[in-house]
Amino acid sequence: MSADPHYQATEEAHTGPIKNPKQLLLAVFFSFIVPILIIVGLVSYVVSGNKPAGTAEGDNMALYGVTKEARDRDVAERLKRVGSIEIRDANRPLAAGEAVFKAQCVACHGAPGIPGAPHLNDAAAWGPRIGQGYATLLEHALKGKGAMPPQGGGDFEDLEVGRAVVYMANAGGAKFSVPDRPAAAAAAPAEGASGAAPAAAAASAPAK
Repeated sequence: MSADPHYQATEEAHTGPIKNPKQLLLAVFFSFIVPILIIVGLVSYVVSGNKPAGTAEGDNMALYGVTKEARDRDVAERLKRVGSIEIRDANRPLAAGEAVFKAQCVACHGAPGIPGAPHLNDAAAWGPRIGQGYATLLEHALKGKGAMPPQGGGDFEDLEVGRAVVYMANAGGAKFSVPDRPAAAAAAPAEGASGAAPAAAAASAPAK
């Protein structure tokens, strides 16, 4: 007696693709092992530094002409502590205006410099600025003005930046006095007075 074809088709439809224990074991194996292998591969890709050269970060850096060194410096600058304390020796000699100019100002105010900046020995460019006075010129130098960035808070004290301002302005025709520390400025007249007293006493003493 032959089996009913309709009954066999219905039975196969209900049994599914797994028909023996071996197929069941293979299905369980691949359902667990394959996802684990995929996860391990993704983790190893993320933690490794061997990423393709055409990453979005690399493309953006190349697009804007940013080098890796510049990017690292920018990151380090952003991670610096806010409000860092800088200790300077208050008794060290002040840098001369010419030395500060050569170290910090010559790129813009020297020759050839940049357009729009008053260059050293250019009396025509410095004339209107000298008329503003030393205090205004110093404020512009320390806080910045126009395209010039602030020069205060760098390698030199504000007073040393002021000496550079006087050096440049005087080279352009000004007659500003070179600024000095208050203690040094007060000590100079005192020393002059103490030296003048013995001379006056010697002059007023009767000759023998």
